[in-house]
Amino acid sequence: MRIAVTGSIATDHLMVFPGRFEDQLLAGQLGHISLSFLVDTLDIRHGGVGANIAYGLARLGHRPLLVGAVGRDYETHHAHLASLGVDMGAVRVSATRHTARFICTTDASDNQLASFYAGAMAEASVIDLADVLRAGAGFDFVHIGADDPAAMARHTRTCRTLGMPFAADPSQQLAWLDGPAIRELVDGAQLLFTNEYERALLLDKTGWHERDVLDRVGTWITTRGAKGSRIERRGEPCVEVEAVPTTESVDPTGVGDAFRAGFLSATGHGHDVVGAARAGSALATLALRSVGPQTYEPDPGLLEESLTATYGPGAAALMAGAPL
Repeated sequence: MRIAVTGSIATDHLMVFPGRFEDQLLAGQLGHISLSFLVDTLDIRHGGVGANIAYGLARLGHRPLLVGAVGRDYETHHAHLASLGVDMGAVRVSATRHTARFICTTDASDNQLASFYAGAMAEASVIDLADVLRAGAGFDFVHIGADDPAAMARHTRTCRTLGMPFAADPSQQLAWLDGPAIRELVDGAQLLFTNEYERALLLDKTGWHERDVLDRVGTWITTRGAKGSRIERRGEPCVEVEAVPTTESVDPTGVGDAFRAGFLSATGHGHDVVGAARAGSALATLALRSVGPQTYEPDPGLLEESLTATYGPGAAALMAGAPL
């Protein structure tokens, strides 16, 4: 399955605070917060949800097309992804703006405080996904991740017009989108990805109930961190998929994107949604053990070991596309 991945492309500035944010917050003073945190480390890494998912797919042997906008300061990241097999032909380079920046501090409980500077991402709406898909024959699926809101809406309309199956994954942008905009992004999606907080936000802003969402999407996948994931389909029982456990949590940045890459990879190899969620969980746990969202290496032996230990014999085939 040939996959086009749309979404942000960014440089991540990742810091670690050795304490807990909650210990610094005072009841009754939350309307007047003025805090700074002395951090232990700073890592500057390649990031962005679109680039992160494309990275994961490429490391699993796919050749995804990345669709997004960057600045002229992007050459090193461009070469890095291209060398791994990501098709960079649909990446727009801004003449005036810097590549987007994600600045994030993680505390000892894996809570995160982050800021995002859009920069060149604001030009993603200029990209005509219809032209991109026509120019590159053989695309079967589009993943629409967090991006410039106008770009997300345009890409979604293009997929519906062309009859192209797509995944809706608005993630961080749910905080800024209103109900009508969210409903437009979700309606007709073959896959809908949220985490638990995003799930609640989506329902609150759209005014939909769970059944309303399931009337409009094929499969709703909710990631739940260490609790695994929930798979829902209209008219079918909800399925809970346990996470691949780990005792080593290094950096949660990009873990959800790794889950999506593993899920899409297994789906592309013909596995069902439960198998895809298991594959996603294995890749997410691997990403959790690395600093930065594009540094983990999907070692076949390690993935086979973790999948087999969690889900039993035969589960390792999820990463290879072999029949279970």
